[in-house]
Amino acid sequence: MRKALLLALAVVSLTTQAIEPGQPAPAVSLPDGQGKTMNLASLRGKVVYLDFWASWCGPCRKSFPWMNELGRQHGKDGLIVVAINLDEQRADANQFLIRQPASFQVLYDPGSSTAKAFGLKGMPSSYLIDQQGVIRYSHIGFRDDSPAEITPKILELLKQK
Repeated sequence: MRKALLLALAVVSLTTQAIEPGQPAPAVSLPDGQGKTMNLASLRGKVVYLDFWASWCGPCRKSFPWMNELGRQHGKDGLIVVAINLDEQRADANQFLIRQPASFQVLYDPGSSTAKAFGLKGMPSSYLIDQQGVIRYSHIGFRDDSPAEITPKILELLKQK
């Protein structure tokens, strides 16, 4: 399963150009854990931190506690955290979420159509989307110093109401 996703990401990397800052975010319409469909466009007017993850992704384990805290600290200011799971099997994602609970919106894309639309280059990958639906920043991976790099960019967008 992991090999299939890695191969899919490799093929996407070769055939699809990554979405760059300054471009509109691709349309996203995916189900949540209860089967309710969420459209990214419905979040216009908010700053969106969009994260792609999978159960086998080691750095994703580190990013989830930070994303939980990010939502708690800045949700009242207009930040929405959305994570898109790319596991082929929902059970794998569910097991991950038992160990790393999410207090933010989780959507499921087992076919990786959104990964293809964004031209994903690695895992996890995150995108900061402004109130008008334009990507302002992208980040591949998650390291101990990632919050210090990403948080100021989020705060800057939140000030632009």
